[in-house]
Amino acid sequence: MAMKTSKRHSIARILDIGYEEFLPFFDGFSEGLLIVDRTGTIIYYNPTMAAIDELDPADVLGKKVVDVYDLSEEGSVIMQCLKNRQPIIDRSMLYRTRRGKVANTIHTVFPLFKRGRLEGAICLVREYNVLEETISSISIPRPKRVLPNDTRFDFDAIVGSNIDFLRAVNTAKMAANTPSPVMLYGETGTGKELFAQAIHNHSGRKSSRYTAVNCAAIPENLLEGLLFGTTSGAFTGARNKLGLFERASGGTLFLDELNSMATGLQAKILRVLQERKVRRLGSLRETEIDLKIISSVNKAPHVAIAENSLRPDLFYRLGVVFIPILPLRDRKEDIVLLARHFLAKHSRALNRKVTDISGDVLALFNDYDWPGNVRELEHVIEGAINLVVSSRTIERRHLQSHLTTWRRLRGQPEAGSSSDGYGVQGQQRERLSVPPPGDGQRPVDSGKGLLATQADHEKKVVVDALAAHGGNITRAAKNIGISRQLFNYKMKKYRIDRRDYMT
Repeated sequence: MAMKTSKRHSIARILDIGYEEFLPFFDGFSEGLLIVDRTGTIIYYNPTMAAIDELDPADVLGKKVVDVYDLSEEGSVIMQCLKNRQPIIDRSMLYRTRRGKVANTIHTVFPLFKRGRLEGAICLVREYNVLEETISSISIPRPKRVLPNDTRFDFDAIVGSNIDFLRAVNTAKMAANTPSPVMLYGETGTGKELFAQAIHNHSGRKSSRYTAVNCAAIPENLLEGLLFGTTSGAFTGARNKLGLFERASGGTLFLDELNSMATGLQAKILRVLQERKVRRLGSLRETEIDLKIISSVNKAPHVAIAENSLRPDLFYRLGVVFIPILPLRDRKEDIVLLARHFLAKHSRALNRKVTDISGDVLALFNDYDWPGNVRELEHVIEGAINLVVSSRTIERRHLQSHLTTWRRLRGQPEAGSSSDGYGVQGQQRERLSVPPPGDGQRPVDSGKGLLATQADHEKKVVVDALAAHGGNITRAAKNIGISRQLFNYKMKKYRIDRRDYMT
């Protein structure tokens, strides 16, 4: 009892309030929560955290984090938070306690300061299986136009007149009623999800389930269980659960951004496609499945294969029908058609009587490269409708700032724009400052677009930081002023291996 009282006073000293006011609240958290002092010694450990770790709080309190968990100081998010004095948000971790319990969790850690001095850290922990249950229980408002199978798009929703684009639409229609897999290739915002839903709704499976999985948004260790399902006993906390392959059987499964999936998992998916059978994690029994597989990649397949982000054998299997979707800059004859389509759609949705787009605006649209493709055009139209008050026409002054900014970067005039250079009257905004080259001359057109140039520069900054710090990620991230988590994301994005820079 004296030990427990001592720890409560330690917490009260850190947070500068009476412990009676908050400990009952922390004790009832549905998330695991622990608090450490500035040395990494655990001074509070709530019941949920004890359940996740399967440890007795009496065996944990008063011990250092690295003595309770099988982690080094470099691998512990709590110790890294104390070292860098910066919060760590939503870090996924697979860790083991010293007693052997393995947990798959998400950690958020905040440093605790008292009058400017670091006194400790507070860590919130959530298990992946609890997170998955929470996500699946959320009630998402249904969009206004929802088809009977909970999809939103069919081929009538696809707008365009470009001959190559229409050829892609026709190919998709012909492929809809065959069992052959379809692979869609297009940049972000070109409408890959729209095509996938339209294919499903044009097929004999339209009364069955349509399931979409964003392979880039789900961590690898969670995605495997989500696709294949789990069996009780497969790992600690595992339950008997259908995977999406089984759940979607009889319908369509859309694997979006397939090239973002780990290649090891791609190999397992290849076997499912070849055998048309799936085996849950931890099970010896195989279940037959009947699926129409649609996949998408946001890079040309030969590029993704060369970068080792797409297995060639999986591409050959899933790309039986391969449909490239043009970026908007390559189908500019469709811009006016799409703009008027989105004008009618969002005028109804926003209950506005905006019925026209000025010729000046349409000329600007035709001159713009649309890096965000059709999705960007739709958002620009929706944003402009919100700003139209006293007329029924979208004018230049109603446009979002990035269109006119892009024209300035390209060295093009902005006739008719307002004095602040952003096309929005009566508002003073900070101008975008574009640093000149070292020789003080105007930038020379390198032949690359703005986004590609930015990506090249970003990659160089990351590489230079790693080289300067001998491959040490923590020091490199601190040097360029970003979090270690964000730095790791940039390394993954540009396929940079820190071992190439270790000294």
